[in-house]
Amino acid sequence: MLAVHFGAGNIGRGFVGLLLHESGYDVVFADVDRALIDRLEASDSYTVHEVGPGARDHRVDRFRAIDSATDAPALVAALAAADVVTTAVGPRVLRFIAPHVLEGLRERAADVPPVAVMACENAINATDLLRDEIAALTTPDEWAELSRRAVFANTAVDRIVPGQPADAGLDVTVETFFEWAIERPPFGDAPPPIAAAHFVDELAPYIERKLFTVNTGHASIAYAGFAAGHHRLSDALADPAVRAMVECVLAETSSLIVAERGFSAEEQNAYRARILERFANPELPDTVERVGRQPLRKLSRKERFIEPAARLAARGEPVDGLLEAVGAALRFDVPDDPESTELRHLLASLSPEEFVREVTAIEAEHPLFARLVAVVADAQSEAIGDSATDRL
Repeated sequence: MLAVHFGAGNIGRGFVGLLLHESGYDVVFADVDRALIDRLEASDSYTVHEVGPGARDHRVDRFRAIDSATDAPALVAALAAADVVTTAVGPRVLRFIAPHVLEGLRERAADVPPVAVMACENAINATDLLRDEIAALTTPDEWAELSRRAVFANTAVDRIVPGQPADAGLDVTVETFFEWAIERPPFGDAPPPIAAAHFVDELAPYIERKLFTVNTGHASIAYAGFAAGHHRLSDALADPAVRAMVECVLAETSSLIVAERGFSAEEQNAYRARILERFANPELPDTVERVGRQPLRKLSRKERFIEPAARLAARGEPVDGLLEAVGAALRFDVPDDPESTELRHLLASLSPEEFVREVTAIEAEHPLFARLVAVVADAQSEAIGDSATDRL
């Protein structure tokens, strides 16, 4: 069995690639990082090191690597022969992957079983996004034919893979916990053999539970921890003020999950407690700067803060914790993160109302709009005050 995985970074090697390998697939890693591709090609194995209860090491072999920027023919050949195609590149990169997958489908024999395509991203229905990007590159008639050569299934993935030490090489340190939920209906009675995956009849509840608990909580710790002067994520969560804010945020998102997604309060409370326990793991060398990167994406409409806050506000329920987390995100200032730099520029150049509309896509008639405007105005006032102090 053959799997092509886009994204040979830490998540690709330490999570998706590992689980595919342990399910019996030979794995082709596709990436644009030439140095990383060269290291993979020069190695016959790497090790995934778990930390936490029940931790063990996993040796990964039977892989090869392709530079997707310079060796399109080899990549298309692999895609045409693959049983599974997965991604871990970030939702915004999927449009750059779409042309490669399309060419693989064009070269795929019509009489072989369809390839399973799954985008393993921190986004709702990321595989649908990838499918739509592919379809947009074809005519309706061609897509009607090519779409029969693939099964597109959405997934929800969850594993903390922190930034790695500079001397780690290809090895990856990860937490012991993981979850890979895949929607079953697109596959009918023949889901792909992925032993560690959890196939579910309805994926949306699992995606939102993960996004609004794990991702919302993770980013909340990062932004509040950064504001409080912490570096390590586990140290930030050990700060009583940071923890209180994060617990308030997750109490709010949990109320939404229970109300709209069918999980019982007891289930969600246990899930939330497990998530906080994972974040507090001091053996995971994660930093607030890494977890907080790309604040503009994380403040967008369908993401971890604004989406649950908008729905809670529409229900007339509290959003104080989420708004505090948004305020902390607006103060995230890491010069080597391009989105952090762009965030500073937008705060300086837009009115609060313009900022809310442009960044969060919340309009004036929404019950959350005025409260977001107030949060942005407060962040702008603080930034102006800091600038004035610096000139004295």
